[in-house]
Amino acid sequence: MTIERFDQYPLRDELLSALRRKGFDHPMPVQVRMLEDPTLSDGDLIVQAKTGSGKTLAFALPLLNQMNAGERTPRVLVLSPTRELALQTAREFQWLGYEMRIKVASLVGGMDMERQVKALRDGAAVVVGTPGRVLDHIRRGSFKADTIQSLVLDEGDHMLDLGFKDELEAIIEAMPGVERNWLFSATMPEEVVTLAKQYLDAPRKISLVDDAAKHDDIVQRAYIIPARKRFEGLANVLLFERPRRAIVFCATKLQTQELAERLCDEGFKAGALHGDMTQRERNMALESLRRGRNQIMVATDVAARGLDISGVSHVIQFGLPGCLETFIHRSGRTGRAGQEGRNLILLTAREAGEFRSMIRGTSLEVEWLPAPDAEEVESLSKAELERWCVSNPAETEEYLEWAEEILQRDDAAEIVAGLLSRSFADEPKGYSIREDVQMEMAKGRSSDRPRRASDRPLKKLISGAVTMKFPSGRQDGWEVGSLLGALCRGLGVKREDVGNIKLKDRCAFVELSPYAASQIERRRDRLAREGLNDFTRFEQDFQPAPRDRKRSFPHRSRS
Repeated sequence: MTIERFDQYPLRDELLSALRRKGFDHPMPVQVRMLEDPTLSDGDLIVQAKTGSGKTLAFALPLLNQMNAGERTPRVLVLSPTRELALQTAREFQWLGYEMRIKVASLVGGMDMERQVKALRDGAAVVVGTPGRVLDHIRRGSFKADTIQSLVLDEGDHMLDLGFKDELEAIIEAMPGVERNWLFSATMPEEVVTLAKQYLDAPRKISLVDDAAKHDDIVQRAYIIPARKRFEGLANVLLFERPRRAIVFCATKLQTQELAERLCDEGFKAGALHGDMTQRERNMALESLRRGRNQIMVATDVAARGLDISGVSHVIQFGLPGCLETFIHRSGRTGRAGQEGRNLILLTAREAGEFRSMIRGTSLEVEWLPAPDAEEVESLSKAELERWCVSNPAETEEYLEWAEEILQRDDAAEIVAGLLSRSFADEPKGYSIREDVQMEMAKGRSSDRPRRASDRPLKKLISGAVTMKFPSGRQDGWEVGSLLGALCRGLGVKREDVGNIKLKDRCAFVELSPYAASQIERRRDRLAREGLNDFTRFEQDFQPAPRDRKRSFPHRSRS
């Protein structure tokens, strides 16, 4: 029988009570694996689980479950690669162990040393910290590590990336009485494997990562942006994607600060997070994002691991990451707890070639798109306003009579235009970068460019889709990206309103959402300006044909 509730496990009443207070009833997969086999707690362990999988509770629950209530001697040490992750982990232990009267000490850099010493003297049974500060306390004698029974290395791969190997070895040597060493890591590079062989004794292994690059809850998109107008490309992507809460990753501290400031100048609610900030500044930046005072956090990879920021709808990687592992860890900031997220990577043509090489051999499915132009941003804004009016009749009902009176007047169009102009006065306009994007994409049209989008269908995102035929194709100069952009601009819809596209030499078959299809008649003039004429509707659902055989589509008269 599959156990699906925490209260079906042999957990202490105090822990179950704490879980209920937090509203946690159902364990996540990594938590199930750690709780269903009590013998796992008896020895060394390697757990490979992706970011956002609930691993903190996965190790905190069994460790606290075997601890005595009111324990006042350090028994558990958790080492984390960053201050933020260590503080977050300490908070998890605090609320979980509250009814057991378990105290927690946080030993991290950038915070008062004497307060940390006091926390240790006050009887902390759980110690959470970064390797550098923990080793400082051991050498000063303020932390007697010889009583530690359980050691957890959280984000082991990242700790080694940050150069903590020497500190880890010194700390481990100071704890001769450790009964269990648990290593948690999203990836298993050679350095982590070597560390495990050196310090873990016949560890048992748990892996919940079949393919580290694949995350079913995350939509992966790559936008091509102009090399000389990178910021403009980013701004347009932000305006088009409209994230509720986003993290933008940059390579350097200087770039992070400059980009956050420029986004603020352009009217975005943005803040920075990087290693040169004080702990107080970093905490304030995180709190601003959590509370909605900022919508965007521009960060270096200090924020890529373990931070407790819920509701991140978009991760935006501004430029090529250093390696596939970095790309994966960054993307793990979104699509958490069963919510869908979007991982966007913004690349120049040269970077796109390197990125394709980086993800080759993975099951990662990336949708390649040109960065949106100002016209697409404007079309989306108009469509959003129209949708709001239709979906909020209670808000507009009292104005219907007035609207009907206006529509009877000869100058109705001028009045409506004035109202729309007023509504759009404060709307961001976006940057006109279409030609720059086209030139950038032309640079990548070589043997190593992305597989032609027409060689595969776009991901079908639409239920009840309507299939249309467009009587122009590849020989008329269309590509999937340009056709997609023209449809969005012409119909005034989002990219999600366009499903599968099959581009042939002399025609194209396109899936549209019911809403997008309903706009064809009323927007024929706009479609014509985009070069889109004479759509034909089909009875049956569109299914992309195999590339090695032809497929015909029965049709009826134009709708």
